[in-house]
Amino acid sequence: MDEKEYRKRYIKLRLLKSIQDHLKNDSEESMLYPVKVPNDMLFQLLRSKGPDSVDKLMQGIFRRGLSQWCEDLYKNEFRTEKNLEAFIKLVKERNKESR
Repeated sequence: MDEKEYRKRYIKLRLLKSIQDHLKNDSEESMLYPVKVPNDMLFQLLRSKGPDSVDKLMQGIFRRGLSQWCEDLYKNEFRTEKNLEAFIKLVKERNKESR
């Protein structure tokens, strides 16, 4: 694997790790992401259940989308757990060599 391919895969590995940590820890980080949802759906939910319900719905939509995107990234880049583990091993070896 050449250096360019290594760096590309390393960045994707870091993305996967940060998303995994975010989803696992139920992070309260404040972020704004534009999500398109029907306005009437939000309005009806707000009227019937209140703002907390709308917030939970939006978080749920975002988390599901983030989970799916993460899964797609994993499948496209590493394909199997064996490939992922082999790359992580390579990263660890390179880190030892650079110390």
